[in-house]
Amino acid sequence: MSSVPRINPSILAADFVNMQAELARIAAADFVHVDVMDNHFVPNLTFGPQMVERIQATSPVPLDVHLMIDDPDRWAPGYAELGAASVTFHLEAAREPLSLARRLRDIGARAGVAVKPATPVDALFELLDEFDQILVMTVEPGFGGQGFMPETMPKLRRLAEEARRRDAQVWLQVDGGISESTIAQAAEAGADTFVAGSAVFGNDDPDAAISALREIAAAHAHR
Repeated sequence: MSSVPRINPSILAADFVNMQAELARIAAADFVHVDVMDNHFVPNLTFGPQMVERIQATSPVPLDVHLMIDDPDRWAPGYAELGAASVTFHLEAAREPLSLARRLRDIGARAGVAVKPATPVDALFELLDEFDQILVMTVEPGFGGQGFMPETMPKLRRLAEEARRRDAQVWLQVDGGISESTIAQAAEAGADTFVAGSAVFGNDDPDAAISALREIAAAHAHR
């Protein structure tokens, strides 16, 4: 696990019409978080490979693609082939999560797995070395701007403790309702990678917002 907090702004909160300019505003970010939704796995529709390819071509920072889609076994490798640095699929949607994670790594992307708020994480304990990132959703996936769910923190804490016990080099990410008022809770529970949407893009100075979030997370990092 890493001790350096990563801040990944979510473009769900960006101005889609001016995407290139919006991406230029977050040069201080570690990654840009790209939510792909298919209106099946979650009740919302965003965009697909063509848009991700354009974001990849114009982003000043690497892409952290989060697939909220059915059949990631079929579709996820394509996002890795587009050059995304990290591709995360949902445990609830994948038929063969281990095979898919290995395929993503073979292509050259970091392999991530995400769990919804109600999904247990115990089954992942034996598999921590198979993933580069585990995303604990801190809202129900599908829409930006939702409130942070503190009841997801116990399972994040258990994941962090298990990763530490096994010396697993897996990043623990949280996504949903992350702001200056909630990031400390997630950092204390063990998260080291934070997706923030409106807390970044809603600020007049996104890079300053990123720095502030990073400082709070570092001050409250899980020891």
